[in-house]
Amino acid sequence: MRSIRPLLAATGLVAALALTATACGPSEDTAADKPAADSAGGQDSGGSLSGGLAETLKKHDVAPEKWKNGEWKNWNKDKWLREAKDFVNPVIDGLWKPERMKSAKDPAKTMAAGDLSGDRGVTDPEPAPVKAERERTPYHDYAAPVGKVFFDSPEGSMVCSGTVVKDPKNPGRSNLVWTAGHCVHAGSEGGWYRNIVFVPAYNDKGRSAAALESAQPREIAPYGAYWADWATTSGEWLADGGPTGGEGAPYDYAVLHVKPERGTKSLEESVGNALPVDFDAPEILRISAMGAWGYPAAPPYDGLIMHKCVDRPGRLSINPSTPTMYRIGCTMTGGSSGGGWFSKGADGKLALVSNTSIGPVTSGWLAGPHLGKGAQDVFTMMSEKFGGR
Repeated sequence: MRSIRPLLAATGLVAALALTATACGPSEDTAADKPAADSAGGQDSGGSLSGGLAETLKKHDVAPEKWKNGEWKNWNKDKWLREAKDFVNPVIDGLWKPERMKSAKDPAKTMAAGDLSGDRGVTDPEPAPVKAERERTPYHDYAAPVGKVFFDSPEGSMVCSGTVVKDPKNPGRSNLVWTAGHCVHAGSEGGWYRNIVFVPAYNDKGRSAAALESAQPREIAPYGAYWADWATTSGEWLADGGPTGGEGAPYDYAVLHVKPERGTKSLEESVGNALPVDFDAPEILRISAMGAWGYPAAPPYDGLIMHKCVDRPGRLSINPSTPTMYRIGCTMTGGSSGGGWFSKGADGKLALVSNTSIGPVTSGWLAGPHLGKGAQDVFTMMSEKFGGR
């Protein structure tokens, strides 16, 4: 199987899981008005390195100015920062041009095959494939919180998917993005990826590759680009994650704190919506439907169009000692990794309950981690680290 680093769904279920923007559209956004001020993440939007970030690089014998001028391309193991405390991601002006975004590859991970303690070691029959359907356009009207995560790895420019989530410490002004651990860190054999950027509602009008050649920048990135000034993932992913997910797959989640490449507006204010994260979802068998959103990039998809799948989830156990994962039928491929899974809670409101982590080489289904106390600790740490910023 692959880490896709990345029951029939009734029409009514798709409607119930619709993601709708609640505030301004991109034409009303003012995020590009002026450069953002430096923040606690240790970088500013102009590409200069503030004290904290510069010191982190120097501590690892990396010259800060050289980093901006191309030293980030040095993936020598001794230079590849991997510890949780060592994340660095200075803004490099103009790096993510539209053409570079279009050429980014999916970080496909495949796997051969843990959550609620009573389910450990249980795997339900493989679900029937659910054909991914295109999201309606413009995306900012129907799935504003969903976007693409771009980053650089030793293999080149890569792409995943992500979701804007609510920040309890910063209500209405969240700058948090939920994605997969393998979209920010290589796991046990590597370190943090670089130049991590989130682009909400990427390719807002769902244009083809040919049409994008003449598209305006606001059609490609309607809200602009948001650079991660901090990222965090689970300790289990750092220790056990691998090219095919490995035993780190049930812990394959990550949170980004982002800031606009241009402007001062928060991410949530810009896109007009953010979803809460549910760390106490009911047992899998009690959930009637989950929807997965993302930008599949591996064939037959090209990574330009947002898709979604809705299905009743089943259980997938990779190892009896690790939590059971959610699994749904879905034909999305690599590039959809990190995309949020959404379900309605007991209160009837939509919440993020998982993210795309792994799937089979032939596609047909996706699996994602159950978000329990460990995931909540990762999320709470990120929220509290940045407080009201």
